[in-house]
Amino acid sequence: MIKITFPDKNVRQYEAGVSALDIAKSISEGLARNVLSAEVNGEVKDASLPIGEDAKIRFFTWNDTEGKATMWHSSAHLMAEAVEFFYPGAKFGIGPDIENGFYYDIDFGDRMVSENDFAKIEKKMLEFAREKQSFVRKEVSKEEALKYFTEKDDEYKLELINDLNDGEITFYESGSFVDLCRGPHLPNTGIIKAVKLLNVAGAYWRGDETRKQLTRIYGITFPKKKELDEYLVKLEEAKKRDHRKIGKELELFTFSQNVGLGLPLWLPKGAQLRERLENYLKKVQTEAGYLPVITPHIGNVKLYKTSGHYDKYGSDSFQPISTPVEGEEFFLKPMNCPHHCEIYKSKPHSYRELPIRYAEFGTVYRYEQSGELHGLTRVRGFTQDDAHIFCMPDQVKDEFKAVMAIVMKIFTALDFEDFIVQISLRDPDDKEKYIGSDENWEKAETAIKEVAEESNLNTVIEYGEAAFYGPKMDFMVRDALGRKWQLGTIQVDYNLPERFELEYVGADNEKHRPVMIHRAPFGSMERFVAVLIEHTAGKFPLWLTPDQFIILPISEKYQNYAEKVLKFLNNSDLRGQIDSRSEKTGRKIRDAELKRIPYMLIVGEKEEADNTVSVRKQGEGDQGTLTWDAYVGSMQDAIEKEMQKR
Repeated sequence: MIKITFPDKNVRQYEAGVSALDIAKSISEGLARNVLSAEVNGEVKDASLPIGEDAKIRFFTWNDTEGKATMWHSSAHLMAEAVEFFYPGAKFGIGPDIENGFYYDIDFGDRMVSENDFAKIEKKMLEFAREKQSFVRKEVSKEEALKYFTEKDDEYKLELINDLNDGEITFYESGSFVDLCRGPHLPNTGIIKAVKLLNVAGAYWRGDETRKQLTRIYGITFPKKKELDEYLVKLEEAKKRDHRKIGKELELFTFSQNVGLGLPLWLPKGAQLRERLENYLKKVQTEAGYLPVITPHIGNVKLYKTSGHYDKYGSDSFQPISTPVEGEEFFLKPMNCPHHCEIYKSKPHSYRELPIRYAEFGTVYRYEQSGELHGLTRVRGFTQDDAHIFCMPDQVKDEFKAVMAIVMKIFTALDFEDFIVQISLRDPDDKEKYIGSDENWEKAETAIKEVAEESNLNTVIEYGEAAFYGPKMDFMVRDALGRKWQLGTIQVDYNLPERFELEYVGADNEKHRPVMIHRAPFGSMERFVAVLIEHTAGKFPLWLTPDQFIILPISEKYQNYAEKVLKFLNNSDLRGQIDSRSEKTGRKIRDAELKRIPYMLIVGEKEEADNTVSVRKQGEGDQGTLTWDAYVGSMQDAIEKEMQKR
């Protein structure tokens, strides 16, 4: 007999070899029907696998992130089985679950597959699902695995197998499809009731642009047709909110092949919006004691070798820039922190000066793969609202909490109400990815966990998501459609101060090493603006929106009056413009609505005679006629209400 401990600390005894599914059935048939996978002693496994020793167990259903991951990874296998049915000889790369669904990278040879082929693949997937095919796990030797995929002539699986050690290789079989896979998987395919293949894209094998481009098919599945229907409605709404579409309509930003992929060009209205965000944060930072600094866009390669960025970001950076001096090389900076370390180091410091807080809107560069670029959310040049705090060890927690307060202030000002806090720690099984001693990492991770506990935050812990120099707290925001975005971040770093030999003189007149806190409440200006556009559907708060109003003269006769109104409103610190086109007023109103301009001020004979404007509110229609002063007062009141949240 073995002891099984449940999340509520209750303990039951079962015969050795019992599965998580059997245990669920012993509790209730309803629970068993809903179990998709299980965590056994901290590891997520197939619910059907035998348990041979005392264990702590937790069941995952569709309501759990881990349950969805199991469903969607299993669905990738189901899709591969259907693809293999229609395209014998297709070769398969990788097929992971992702945040919403799954994808599989496939080599179709000389055959072309498009969205026109999705319907037949979906239909076949549902046929296989109704067969309730079991996912059968089999441990195989490296020799067996190589033999199988050699006979199948699949060079992608052979390459993956060659990276594995004997004794850690498993196959999964479902129906006629066999895949190299660690799992976990569903008990059977019958749980999958609704299927939708979403789109097709190109993806270089292993993200290497020198390798073959495979066909990546994205899809999603659900246990109920109703949930798929609801998801597709959200997907349509997401398309309407796409920041690339709205950014073009509102003339906020653009891209140019001549400038380069992933390098955004901010248009006047976008630059103004971004500048207002920056000015808002600058004001908050000044009040919190931050000092502005400015650093160059490049740095000597030696700088990034000292910081560790050369080793960790080298493959993702632009190639070094050679100068006329032999052997001298510069990098486009991938991060601002090494530059700020050098600013701190430029003069001696006493403990009385600490904490020192340097802030910069610094642009950094990373050479993202072209297939990964996406509007403003994934670019090659982006500006971080970066700051670095140099403090004594006993100041870390208070400084960390002060930064958290800034992040909360920003989220409140911009109506980001739904978020969780992710504590990102290093991967305990792969410490080679990180720099610094275990002692420094333990101190930094302990500080973050204690701050989170004292602040009563809704937190999750993710191992392996830390920065290479230290653990961090990431603010994961859900937008109006429920999608999750990583925006603000705070990081505790004992390692860079060591590598740059940073010091301060303590009260004991001895030299000590400061602790460094990295923080970026917006994350990057590009991603933040993209998320803000999609969250608001382009309907920004009045204090932020590029044009707060537009004046619509009903004919050319009232152009002069419109210009007088514009001058008065501009002098009252309101932003707007005149639509002087010789279009009908109805067309002008429709165009202003599409541009998400909050207020339309219609002026004609009556308005000119009375010194008034006829006011329409975006999405709400006619608001009546107001004098200039009354309109300014109503706008100031509305902006004041928004400012109270700031």
